[in-house]
Amino acid sequence: MNARIDNTDNQASLLRFITAGSVDDGKSTLIGRLLFDSKGIFADQLAAVSRAKNKRTVGDTIDLSLLTDGLEAEREQGITIDVAYRYFATPKRKFIIADTPGHEQYTRNMVTGASTADAVIILIDVSKVKLREDGGVDLLIQTKRHSTIAHLLQIEHVVVAVNKMDLVNYDQAIYDRIIKAYQEFAQSLGLKDITPIPLSALSGDNVVDAGENMPWYKGPTLIELLESLSVYDEAHHAPFRFPVQLVARHNGHEANDFRGYMGRIEAGNVKVGDKLVVQPSGQAATVKDILTLEGSHQSASAGQSVTLLLNEYLDISRGDLLASSEQPATLLKTLSADVCWLSEDALDLRRKYWIKHGTKQTAAKITKIESLLDINTQERSSAEVLKLNDVARIALTVQQPLAADDYTDSRATGAFILIDEVTHQTVAAGMIRLA
Repeated sequence: MNARIDNTDNQASLLRFITAGSVDDGKSTLIGRLLFDSKGIFADQLAAVSRAKNKRTVGDTIDLSLLTDGLEAEREQGITIDVAYRYFATPKRKFIIADTPGHEQYTRNMVTGASTADAVIILIDVSKVKLREDGGVDLLIQTKRHSTIAHLLQIEHVVVAVNKMDLVNYDQAIYDRIIKAYQEFAQSLGLKDITPIPLSALSGDNVVDAGENMPWYKGPTLIELLESLSVYDEAHHAPFRFPVQLVARHNGHEANDFRGYMGRIEAGNVKVGDKLVVQPSGQAATVKDILTLEGSHQSASAGQSVTLLLNEYLDISRGDLLASSEQPATLLKTLSADVCWLSEDALDLRRKYWIKHGTKQTAAKITKIESLLDINTQERSSAEVLKLNDVARIALTVQQPLAADDYTDSRATGAFILIDEVTHQTVAAGMIRLA
């Protein structure tokens, strides 16, 4: 259950990762330690933190958590509320970190931060877990909740960081018991790529430097692990998917009429001459040219923003999908999906919602709650209502067909959000399940 180690040159690679866990597990302090020890902060930032009136350390010791807890409310309460994004780099790799809140009421913020992550660091506060007399361990509910969300969102790597080892005198036996309990829970979830590490964010043990307090641990430090995790971008090897964002045209009086379809390639590759299908209409199309700010290109791939020109004059508009003619997306008027309910207002099956899928938005109605997931036991049960932070399988009908893929095959064309038709608030994040 160890992470894949990629020994190839990661010089230009980027790793997006999030920290998750329960309240006061030390997520902000851990990121502060990563930034501080890897020299990823500026002198003026360090000076500002040193002068902060709400720091929680004694004397001249720097409160590293303040490097990410940027909101005044966060500093006053000593908690993380918003998702804080930070960028730093080492000689081997570039990183984007999302520091997500631990409080249950901010689980929706964790979902936001996790949606684009390659890896998640699940922090476990060694002083908070309950060590049972029978040798077992009771993990905190937020540890289970965030691990479940990581699994649903299919984050590739899970790093289990047992933090605050200094509070238990760096006891290996306690660490081993916690990891055993987590691995048993992870197995019930279906998580596969798990790497455990003992550390102390406050003192810096096993974060950037190994330190001398845990000689029994023979693995990499956290930064060494993050530098070596492989990032497999399945989008480059998936069938071509291009949600149309904008139709670009010259002035209608121009003799040489121009019609280009602008957007971002979400999956696959495209080249001049490729045969495509316009979905949902089913019209056939052929790629005439591929334009970017740098000019004309013969090919382009996932992640690039381009303008596609076609040989045919077709009725194509924002929300349509240009897809591989050999492997088109599935057209759905009814669908099944896993959702994280993000609204403080409970789900009302009588209400109408907008579904936003890629660049397409259409009316949707939730017809049934198929099952509610129990975060503790991973068992599913029937339910009549969904409340804030609930995870469930639901059935929907949509007014206009969606060209979609299973979330397992494509994050971009398998994900959606639900928007309340009256309040315009995002109420759920969903993952389409075709099987």
